[in-house]
Amino acid sequence: MVEEKKFENVLVSVEDEIALVTINRPKALNALNSATLKELKEIVEEIETRKDIKVVIVTGSGEKSFVAGADISEMVSATPVQGKVMAAYAHYVFTKLENIPQVVIAAVNGFALGGGCEFAMSADFRYASENAKFGQPEVNLGVIPGWGGTQRLPRLIGKGRAKELIYTADLINAEEAYRIGLVNKVVPLADLISTAKATAKKIISKGSYAVTLAKNCVNTGLDVDLASGSKYELEAFSLLFSTDDKKEGMGAFLEKRPAKLTDF
Repeated sequence: MVEEKKFENVLVSVEDEIALVTINRPKALNALNSATLKELKEIVEEIETRKDIKVVIVTGSGEKSFVAGADISEMVSATPVQGKVMAAYAHYVFTKLENIPQVVIAAVNGFALGGGCEFAMSADFRYASENAKFGQPEVNLGVIPGWGGTQRLPRLIGKGRAKELIYTADLINAEEAYRIGLVNKVVPLADLISTAKATAKKIISKGSYAVTLAKNCVNTGLDVDLASGSKYELEAFSLLFSTDDKKEGMGAFLEKRPAKLTDF
């Protein structure tokens, strides 16, 4: 089990149906190298199968950085083929994280730059500490965001704002990230994890199966036309009528009592 295995670059703990996944390379500002991506792949693939985990919180160790980006020391001498392989691996890990049945919250505790911003954007939503900084500075290095940034950023904040951030390589603070919709909430650094856990517990109290299908509907609908997305929603909605949670939730509402929702 991942919480019992010791990883070199990632810390994992599981408590109260919440997995806390912490990138732990503080000397490199938690930059993502190949070894770290490999560990993340193993962790995410196991979490996907775990019925005892309902919410995942991803964060970085220390008080300076969530993930400062990709490890440039690995990339500087890479060939086009090697660059493509590493980017494809990151795409796989981030897309897997984005689509696991559990809800994923990014608790951004500092720099979220380049690959770090792309990692955060693969979560369902993001909370930021007051000292957080976001950006896609890749054009400064002669490349482009290659781990999903050109695709997820415009979907989150709109095409014009995303193009401006990518073309200028500007960094923005937490308040600006909140203003443009990149993050959902800004809190003091000391309160970041507890705030994320409070939201996680609120989500866990809902019908987990319903939350998972809602996540699937949103993720699927963003990539198809409205009619196709609506059809997918209709099928998911009707499927939920076969669950114990639907009977319990609606029964509790009519009986004016708290619902005890358990399906996953």
